[in-house]
Formats: sequence, structure tokens, C-alpha cells
Amino acid sequence: MFTDLLAQVRRVPRGKVATYGDIAYAAGYPGAARQVAWALHTSAHGLPWHRIVGAEGKILLPGEGGFEQRMRLRAEGVEFLGLRVNMKTHRHSFFGKRKKPARKARAR
Repeated sequence: MFTDLLAQVRRVPRGKVATYGDIAYAAGYPGAARQVAWALHTSAHGLPWHRIVGAEGKILLPGEGGFEQRMRLRAEGVEFLGLRVNMKTHRHSFFGKRKKPARKARAR
């Protein structure tokens, strides 16, 4: 499981972020957001751990870890709205953009 989760973390490109839930869903384990945190905690160096944030773009790490995460994201050009990442602009999509369903013309 951890291997699958960490593979999805590696897919998040520079300047983008994903939530713990996004990673779990993309790896095929919906609802396993906490396991993503454990996988990152036990992983080797070199992963873009700082690109993974809480729901709605919130940085969940306390103290210096949270400060470092914010600084790394800013260095990659990620914008913040207050204390949260601007998810509308910087959220990574694992499955491409969602298409809006075409509206059907109503018969009169």
C-alpha cells in the first residue's frame, strides 16, 4: 500500500499540490488519507512531501515543519490565500480536467 501511495506523491509536479485524500484516491485507496501521512513519515528522502497538504489547502504540519513546507511551496511559485494554498490554481489533477456535461436543449 505505501509503495502505491508514494508513487502518486512522486507524480505531483513542481508548483502544484495535492491533498492527502487526493493521493489516497489516485492510488486506489479512497478514504486512506491518514495512511498517506504515515507513508510520507516513514519514506526515504527525495520525495516532494511538501506538495501534499490537508483538505482545502491547509498546511497540517506544526511548527518548523509547517514553516518549511510553506517556504518550499512559495519557492515553487505556489500562492496562498491567507494560511491556505490557492487550490483553484495549484491543485494537481491526477485524472485530467473534468468536463462539464453538455446541456441538453429543451423541447418547446
